[in-house]
Amino acid sequence: MSLQGMNNQRVRHYNKQVLCALLYREKVASKSTLARLSQLSIPAVGKILDELLAEHAVQHDAENLHRRGLGGGSYRIAPASHLILCINVSPSLIESVVVNNLIVPQGELVSRAITLPTPETLLQEIVQTWRQHRQQHATPLKIALSVHGQVNPQTGVSQNMPQTPWKQPIEIKYLLEEQLGTEILLDNDCVMLALAEKWQNAANQQDFCVINVDYGIGSSFVIQQQIYRGSLFGSGQIGHTIVDIDGSACSCGRYGCLETLASLSALKRRARIQLKATQPLSDAQEEIRTPRTAELIALYHQGDSTLTALVTRAAQAIGLSLYNFLNILNINRIYLYGRSCGFGEQWLNTIIEQTKFNPFDHQDQTRAQATHIGFGHLTRQQQVMGIGYLYVEQTLAQMK
Repeated sequence: MSLQGMNNQRVRHYNKQVLCALLYREKVASKSTLARLSQLSIPAVGKILDELLAEHAVQHDAENLHRRGLGGGSYRIAPASHLILCINVSPSLIESVVVNNLIVPQGELVSRAITLPTPETLLQEIVQTWRQHRQQHATPLKIALSVHGQVNPQTGVSQNMPQTPWKQPIEIKYLLEEQLGTEILLDNDCVMLALAEKWQNAANQQDFCVINVDYGIGSSFVIQQQIYRGSLFGSGQIGHTIVDIDGSACSCGRYGCLETLASLSALKRRARIQLKATQPLSDAQEEIRTPRTAELIALYHQGDSTLTALVTRAAQAIGLSLYNFLNILNINRIYLYGRSCGFGEQWLNTIIEQTKFNPFDHQDQTRAQATHIGFGHLTRQQQVMGIGYLYVEQTLAQMK
């Protein structure tokens, strides 16, 4: 809670921020729409818009958005002299899409398989991606970068990137800005998903959480419309909650973390062990290989009993972890992303089953208040575009 009072100047700056945030979300809006959404009077909105026009923060279009009434044209955020290259890097894939300062795509999502044996190759892959897009656009390109693992967004340091051979931190922002001569903002992949949901899903007007269940398991919280990162930028490490004190060793150094039981990496390892024990080697095989994600999901949907048991146990573990933080944070809106969502409704229902009997979720609550756990519905391009909203939030923060 801030202990600073709200004088007239701070109120005016706050209301400017509100209107600009609405324009980033709506892309284009009339004065009456902005008044309705901000719950300010039309004269107050008009005065603020006049100030924003004088500051060249917004632009006015004489074309009316409404057929009825006198109208007053429409407003939108003023275009910038740069574009933003949104990049998401995992240990095996780099995805990229160029957007403008309104986070409107300027092309299609591009995906490319990669291998990252060293930190240097990580930087090289990002540089190569930037140069490829730079050749297609005459406008300068800033970078919004999402990477897996713990990230310090203030210093631009990747503290650790699980599933890679190295353990040391990488000063990504400093090294790439020096090499490319462009601004870089970065955070982790779960923050990318949270920003995507916050800005592109109009239903999210309350606290919510995104959970990414993939080769690892991570999450990100949006509380009072702000990403909650924690003082050490480690918020959302649900994958390292302990679900089995006698379980397998985790990459974090502890035993029995959720990731060791319910991540795709863990399921693949366990599936390989089961296959090795039950399937004889053919003459051409030297060993049973680890199944790919698509093969794992296909076997599950085919009703393979061994795999069904593994996936069910994994889903139960995820559900129990969700139950614990539902009680701690009382966030009742949760979106699931990641390739594990390919296991489908039965997997989801197993997770939901473990979260029932929440003591705060009473039968007399409205539907909006009731707990909702479901799949996220943003496209993969929209998800990757989410990291571009780091620049939107930076712009809005500077207005304070």
